[in-house]
Amino acid sequence: MNPKGILADLWHVGGLSARALDHAVLTGSDPILPSSFAVGAAAQASIAAAALAACELGHLRGQARQQVSVDMAHAALECTGWFSLDGKVPPLWDKFSGLYACADGWVRIHTNFAHHRDGALRLMGLSADTATRSDAEAAMRTWRALEYEQAAADAGLVVAAVRSFAAWDAHPQGQAVATLPLMTFERIGDAPPAALPPLNANDRPLARPLSGLRVLDLTRILAGPVGGRALAAYGADVMLVNAPHLPNIDSIADTSRGKLSAHVDLRAGDGKALLARLVSESHVFVQGYRPGALTALGFGPHEVAHQKPGIVYVSLSAYGPAGPWSSRRGFDSLVQTAMGFNHAEADAAGSAAPKPLPVQILDYATGHLMAFAASAALHRQAREGGSWHVRLSLAQTGQWLRSLGRVSNAFGAILPDRQAFVDSSASGFGILAALTHSAHLSVTPARWIRPSVPPGTSAPAWP
Repeated sequence: MNPKGILADLWHVGGLSARALDHAVLTGSDPILPSSFAVGAAAQASIAAAALAACELGHLRGQARQQVSVDMAHAALECTGWFSLDGKVPPLWDKFSGLYACADGWVRIHTNFAHHRDGALRLMGLSADTATRSDAEAAMRTWRALEYEQAAADAGLVVAAVRSFAAWDAHPQGQAVATLPLMTFERIGDAPPAALPPLNANDRPLARPLSGLRVLDLTRILAGPVGGRALAAYGADVMLVNAPHLPNIDSIADTSRGKLSAHVDLRAGDGKALLARLVSESHVFVQGYRPGALTALGFGPHEVAHQKPGIVYVSLSAYGPAGPWSSRRGFDSLVQTAMGFNHAEADAAGSAAPKPLPVQILDYATGHLMAFAASAALHRQAREGGSWHVRLSLAQTGQWLRSLGRVSNAFGAILPDRQAFVDSSASGFGILAALTHSAHLSVTPARWIRPSVPPGTSAPAWP
């Protein structure tokens, strides 16, 4: 499918005016990266959808429609997530993360968080204080892949066995995901259409299209923060809300560009009241916690819609809202492993070992689709009223990526030079060099006016 066709299909899912599609300019073609999957097209289409939907919301607020241009090479590079701090590129993976050969197959283990690493090693019978990667590899050869995957899931760890597409399609979770659309929009409460914050008449032509909109970003790893960063680039006030006791990964320095960053502890006596005050002044609530976790704390979709009628609530999960794995933890690398992408990529490349996709495209495409969905739902609320719950998952995005078809003769593709797309600026983490946003808006350029700062730097109050 060609990029404009992919974008048109996304646009139809969002229920937005087809007239806007005439203002999208998409250049380039796969293969951009060495993959047999259309990762470049997925990156380009998801980013273009996010930017064009933001502009369509600006049009609803009185702006003229503007051209949105996305080059596939730039979009694919943006989805590599490359960045450096003070000239140093942080490691992407912990030394124990990655693929392991088992007695009858392979598993992928995610250990970027210390408690996941320690738990995975403990399950192998190893100590985190003394184990080496070689020790872990030897231990894993005594396990059957599916048995380790299940034992890890029972222990609350993050592991996936390598499956083929056929094995995933036969799995109960694969069958559940196959019944789901790419994303769902559900009206969850009554509310009149809300007037969006007005764009000052004098500033309207040049104001970024989401200026004045407030987004609470309760996400941590990686898709949700990418979505919030995109909304900030289009002008939204985005507040990243972290719990002070939870760990983060290095990429927070990159994905926090443009955001306020506050601490709210929902375990503390005043934490729930503080978050409720923020909700009362917000337009969008985005969360990526394990299904049911925020509902138990009083901030599920229905509770938030009751607190703030007319709000748009966006939920992210790993494996979707249905099926036996609906509450299972997962990350991009694990979802693509479980769903069959690593097996299929290896087959295409002639590799005996499973082969990961060259970018975490499930994370990055899902993040930009979350930004698209938030703008589309705000547009729907302004037209129809109601409170809206939008649900997306990495697995549903994986199903979409698979539907885009395969790319021939891709493994000789050479990564484009990123230097033309790198920008450096001061941040609360040091000098941050990172990729610029690949969506170019002809009248109101996307940009981040707030530097990224560590969690807790900002007060938990809207400016």
